[in-house]
Amino acid sequence: MQALIFDFDGTILDTESSEFQAWQEVYRQYGLELPLDYWLPFIGNNSISFDPADNLEKLLGKPLDKEGLERWVEARKQTLNQSLQPLPGVLDYLEAAQAMGLKLGVASSSRRAWVQGHLERLGLLGHFQVIRTKEDVALTKPDPALFVRAAEGLGVSPGQAIVLEDSLNGVLAAKSAGAFTVAIPNALTQHLDLSQADLLLSCLCDLALWDLLRIARQKRPTHLFPIA
Repeated sequence: MQALIFDFDGTILDTESSEFQAWQEVYRQYGLELPLDYWLPFIGNNSISFDPADNLEKLLGKPLDKEGLERWVEARKQTLNQSLQPLPGVLDYLEAAQAMGLKLGVASSSRRAWVQGHLERLGLLGHFQVIRTKEDVALTKPDPALFVRAAEGLGVSPGQAIVLEDSLNGVLAAKSAGAFTVAIPNALTQHLDLSQADLLLSCLCDLALWDLLRIARQKRPTHLFPIA
């Protein structure tokens, strides 16, 4: 194992919860609820998206200022995201990977400006040799292209990389690419079936990187600390 490839949204930073919360607030202004079941299938995949503004308009049966709603949500997301810090264990993994000489990459279905902007704000951009985003591929997750391109950029094969993911679309993409795949679900994605991952953790802080490398080298599917 020569590299770690991180997903971004929901794995490094929990921006997924911020976006869902913002749209929930909009729906509640109209006396409605946005079910999590509507949202979950699209996490980790920006090629085919659920349009919450269009869905709200259909539920209400009347036209809405959808562009205005989307501008409000974007502003609300920015407010929520500015206070976010890396998820538990991320910083420890980055430091340990650098100490071990592992290569580091990011593979995200989001826009490059979004990913790089947050990494720069957090002071983490310099940790990664490669960042691959939706601008780099024809199809995003669950297609494996993002992880294949990230591995190529790092000069390794997908089979020499460990992928850290939080979503089902991400797990499917990483497995299809041939990488050892670790699922670390967050508050939203814990409701998904992530059993196809090679390893399931509740938090990166539950397992030291050295121990993860040992498990990955053995290539034995293992589930630790399963999410209820």
